[in-house]
Order: sequence, then structure tokens, then C-alpha cells
Amino acid sequence: MTTAAHTPEITVEALTKTFHTGAKQHVKALDNVTLSVDKGSCLAVVGESGSGKTTLARIIVGLEKPDSGRVSVSGEPVAARANRRELRRRARDIQMVFQDPQSSLNRRLPVRVAVDEVLKAHSHLSRAERRARCIELFTLVGLEERFLDALPSELSGGQKQRVAIARALAANPAVIVLDESVAALDVTVQAQILELLAELRQSQNLTYLFITHDLSVVQMIADQVVVMRRGQIVERGTTAEVLTNPQHPYTQLLLACAPRPGWKPQRGMIQKLREEIAS
Repeated sequence: MTTAAHTPEITVEALTKTFHTGAKQHVKALDNVTLSVDKGSCLAVVGESGSGKTTLARIIVGLEKPDSGRVSVSGEPVAARANRRELRRRARDIQMVFQDPQSSLNRRLPVRVAVDEVLKAHSHLSRAERRARCIELFTLVGLEERFLDALPSELSGGQKQRVAIARALAANPAVIVLDESVAALDVTVQAQILELLAELRQSQNLTYLFITHDLSVVQMIADQVVVMRRGQIVERGTTAEVLTNPQHPYTQLLLACAPRPGWKPQRGMIQKLREEIAS
């Protein structure tokens, strides 16, 4: 029997997705992927470019349609083709924060407009109430009220990502999918955003799906880790298990290649792992 502490917020069953790239050419982005994310937890999906992790994220939020398999969020099925009412309901369940915060900001308008648009769509607040809520959300993500009327060009990369997080929170979602959301930031800002995300997960009772290629950030935020390669899950476990005792050669290779304090290229071992993976 599933206890309340281990209730899945995201469930993915036997997901497959193939992209057709030309005449009789295709790429299998996902191959029978099954996973779940417990309510209030953070699952990191790790893999190199082309491993299928972003395709998985896009299917979970409904931006892509799978060839087969099922996805549910907060107990409700996710379909790529949905009417306006379904899309609005889904946005209250799940939001996405992308690598480039600029994609959700209009360079000609104050950044508060991005948050205000979400409040308009998902609440019945008056204009004054929406502005007050914008101030609350900006404060929640560590931005002062004076930033409400700033243009995107007046903000740093970290500040723009904080606005993108505030925009996601404006819909009061249960789940946030973070797709390489700290990859474009420098190391110190990465740490600040990861700390913010960890605090928000606790205070807002959020569930995270954290997509990344960088194993160095995983231990700072994730409870569980899934490692993907060529559209398949090759390893899964708790963060401590996967990072300290990886079982699959591909995971071992990712860890061997990850820079860290005192790290030196282990060319012999890296070559051996590559040969083992290829065999």
C-alpha cells in the first residue's frame, strides 16, 4: 500500500518517442521510459546532450506528444492535444522553468508583466491585487519591489531566472520542471538559485523534476537520480547511491569527466569506460 509520504506526483509509464529527421531517417529519443516522482521530492534526470532528458520533460508538461505510453501529473493524465480548459487546469498542476529566462520575458516590457499575465489567466484578482501579489512573489524569490518595473536588459542572468521562477509560482503549481535552469549561470549564482529552489520546495510544498547534464549540481538539490543514455534509463537510485557508488559504466564515465576540486583528467580510466560502453 502506498503511503501518503510516497504518493507519486508524476507518473511516467512505458514512454516512447521517435523523431523523423529525413527520408527514412529517425532518432529514438525515448525508449520505454518508466519513472515516478514522489510528492514533495526532487528527481534529477541526468544525461549528455541527446540522451532524451529534455524530450521527457517536454512530454511531461504536454509540449510534445509521445508515440506510446502514459503520463499523469497530480493524478490527472497529460495529453499533448488539449482544449483551453484542459491547458488552464494543467498549468495549475505543472509549470516549466527553462535554461534561458529571456524566453519568457518581453524585452520591451517591465518584467512584472510576465508574472502579471499568469495571474490574469489563473486568478480573479483586481489590478491592484495582482500588483500586490507580484510584490509577494518577487519577495519570495529574493527580488526587491524596485525590480517590478525594470526591463529585462536591466537585470542580470540570475535576476532574470528569479523572475522566471516567480512566473512559474504565480500559477500555484504542484510541480515545477526545471530544464537546465542553472546551466547558463556562473557558479556562485548557480549556488544561490539552487539554494532558493530548495527553500521554495519546502515552503511551497513543491515537487521538482530537475533536468541537467551537470552531476555537480545534483547533490545540492535532488533526492533521487535517474541517468539516461540514448533514450533509455541506465541507472536510478538515491542521490547518495548514484554519486558515490555508480553501477553503470556510463554513470561512472559521467562522474569521471565531471570537474571538481582537485580533479585531474583520468584519461586511462575514461578511455576504458568508453570502450566498455561501446562494447
